[in-house]
Amino acid sequence: MIRVLTAFLCLLLFACSKKSAAPDTPPPSQEAALYFPPVGGNSWETQSPASLGWNTTALDTLAPFLQRKNTKAFLILKNGRIVYERYFGTFTADSNWYWASAGKTAAAALAGIAVREGRLNPDARASQYLGTGWTSAPAAKEQLITVRHLLTMSSGLDDGVADDDCTTPACLQYRADAGTRWAYHNGPYNKVHDVLEAALGMSFNSYFASRIRNPIGMNGAWINSGPYNLIYASTARSMARFGLLLLNRGNWNGTAIVDAAWWQAMVQPSQTLNRSYGYLTWLNGQSSYMVPVLPQVFNGALIAAAPADLFAGLGKNDQKVYVSRAQGLVVIRMGDSAGVPALAPSSFDNEVWVRLRTIIGGW
Repeated sequence: MIRVLTAFLCLLLFACSKKSAAPDTPPPSQEAALYFPPVGGNSWETQSPASLGWNTTALDTLAPFLQRKNTKAFLILKNGRIVYERYFGTFTADSNWYWASAGKTAAAALAGIAVREGRLNPDARASQYLGTGWTSAPAAKEQLITVRHLLTMSSGLDDGVADDDCTTPACLQYRADAGTRWAYHNGPYNKVHDVLEAALGMSFNSYFASRIRNPIGMNGAWINSGPYNLIYASTARSMARFGLLLLNRGNWNGTAIVDAAWWQAMVQPSQTLNRSYGYLTWLNGQSSYMVPVLPQVFNGALIAAAPADLFAGLGKNDQKVYVSRAQGLVVIRMGDSAGVPALAPSSFDNEVWVRLRTIIGGW
């Protein structure tokens, strides 16, 4: 009952319609001057809000709001340069924090690299990598589940089990045929890590470090947060580096990290059930959306106040990686829960973008 009430509060805050926009909205002309911080060291160019014509009076109210919302770190990049960076309490630029489900988007990017290298087939049965019997579903139903279903939350496995994170066969129960039902379910997502390790013959951590973390200068690692969960932890600036990689379509300063075609697939509707979900990535500006726990489809955009082309990694307790190519923006938030509900998405998403729209001047 608590989960249902929490999700219902979330829906009340998000139910506002907005026109759909293509995820690959042409970027502003300034993209030619996109800045990438050096891979080694801590230097990062900054730009003043005043030079961008931002409302500095409104910006002055942002830090008190963020502090009230239990924020630990908050960054805004404009075309790669840091325009705003604040840390709260004992948290500093050198502190590490967990991404929670915001890291799902990083896992999707890594899967795309494995596809490009010919090491993973997204349309293969998941059992090709996991072996048969990885669920408790009837064998014929298990065989319907592909890797792509795991990447799009459409496996058909039951999200109403007692432990949503659990990946044992007893927890992965049949509810509907793969591809016919969308449900935000951590258990099948967690199997993506196992699929990749089986396909690659190496650890998820090692592959991520060699293909994404090191090439773009991130710190951090995937850590176990429980018996089934593998989540990423890093500094806020490292999270911002990943956001900048996504802003530039998976390309880091001229080096293709993620194939452009896979990036495009990540940030557009991946199925017709929940148009606001790509490959483990939340999408704004669509005509309808679904949220965790509840099965209903709601009309309107996921985050009404945000740019229509925004896409995001959203994690429990309000870990956020927001990206808008049209605005040249990457926005990062780390911290404890900003309030009820603490799901991803949450009420914080719209609240913070109402303020950012006032500060930046609308879109």
